[in-house]
Amino acid sequence: MLAGVLIRTRLRTGLLALLALLAVTSVRAAGFDVIDASTRLEGGVYRLSAQIEYSLSEQALDALQNGVPLTIELLMEVRRRRSWVWDETVYSLAQRFRLEYHALSRQYLVHNLNSGERRNFPTRPAALRFMGQIHEFPLLDHSLLAPDQRYEGALQARLDLDALPAPLRLLAYLSEGWRLTSEWYAWPL
Repeated sequence: MLAGVLIRTRLRTGLLALLALLAVTSVRAAGFDVIDASTRLEGGVYRLSAQIEYSLSEQALDALQNGVPLTIELLMEVRRRRSWVWDETVYSLAQRFRLEYHALSRQYLVHNLNSGERRNFPTRPAALRFMGQIHEFPLLDHSLLAPDQRYEGALQARLDLDALPAPLRLLAYLSEGWRLTSEWYAWPL
């Protein structure tokens, strides 16, 4: 009888450990990640190409499926590298996308809030892939940079919580599942 109780206790402990591991894994799976970013100089303009992976949390997915649009910001910076003090941001730009789900058409709409361009996608992964591919984006005119200085580009992707509807915003600020932000990805310019 004591052996049966011991086996059940160990089984429960193992099951609880497995559930805790699955919970931690699902939390880590959600987030944004800048995989690669680089610029090349063409015609006097630095052109940005980047690849970003977006993985939405269960809270964000649930809101999206229930008609709440999600706004994703790509923060782009050019920084002047300095040896003895912190780097100086000499240029910054935010590229914003709004992702919506339309239940009647079962389509995902990506709206570039900077350019006004709109595109429909049959699946959420297709819409997220589209937003995650930046090709030859004109970032900065070369003539704006001093020739004898060192510069770097930096890119970050984040979910804009301020763009959420007011009733959801407070909950989003208090919940870990809504804090979807990549690390800054930097590269030499």
